[in-house]
Amino acid sequence: MNILITGAKGQLGQDCVKVLGDKFDVTAVDIDELDIASAKAVNASVDSANPEVILNCAAFTQVDACESQVETAWQVNAHGPANLAAAAKKTGARLIHISTDYVFDGRKPVPKAYAESDATNPLSVYGKSKLAGEQRIKAACGNFIILRTAWLYGLNGKNFIRTILGKVLTEPQTRLKIVNDQYGSPTWSYQLAMQIDRLLTTPAIGIYHASAEGYCTWHELATRLLEECGLPSDITACSTAEFPTPAVRPRNSILDNQRLKSENCNVMDNWQGGLKQFIKTHGHQLMADLKQTASGATS
Repeated sequence: MNILITGAKGQLGQDCVKVLGDKFDVTAVDIDELDIASAKAVNASVDSANPEVILNCAAFTQVDACESQVETAWQVNAHGPANLAAAAKKTGARLIHISTDYVFDGRKPVPKAYAESDATNPLSVYGKSKLAGEQRIKAACGNFIILRTAWLYGLNGKNFIRTILGKVLTEPQTRLKIVNDQYGSPTWSYQLAMQIDRLLTTPAIGIYHASAEGYCTWHELATRLLEECGLPSDITACSTAEFPTPAVRPRNSILDNQRLKSENCNVMDNWQGGLKQFIKTHGHQLMADLKQTASGATS
């Protein structure tokens, strides 16, 4: 199988290259090689790679930055997927696109989870642009999978796990305040890549939720993270109101992998197990990298 992966240098993209590259013929591109917002560039890249599957991991994921960089958010998160969908339809490729929990408003009472059939109502520019991307894919081609995931973290890229560990390792005197009234399912990007691999061998079409099983708050995640790393956990819980951000975030980001489970192809671990395995696999390297980065910045 020939697979074209866009956004291949991001945290999910790198894990997808790792997981799929050993089994399939993978062409991996990122923004420096392919700007998905350019229809001309997308068509040229797809014509060159001639993929059977286009896996779109490219996105503008800086949620707060999207509020001030609206045009960029829409170009990458809405126009880009539309371009890929048009190219997929023209060539007969299957499109797999990564979306987000931010398409929901999070107003469901916790612990009720969002199913694929629930009504969307994004609150932020990021969420609105990602929902538009979903809608344009559905309008442009029939052979697609849209995977909504949540609270993604991995070895590479910027994410909550790296931020918290970086703060604790380089600013141990700083007492962290972390939100304790937003709920979601921390999802390891490698496990999501494994889920994508599983779906490639199925006839799946449409929208699927693919996040870790179970849920927690950001404060609970940070506490468990530091425990797994054997680091001191001096963290203060705070409310969303005490930690205002430019973008409104859903209070409830818990996703139910309903379709994956009903079709017997759900491989997602619970969030605690995923985090434990992530730290076991990458903890030493991650902490060494963060310390080295901090040392370089201060030298």
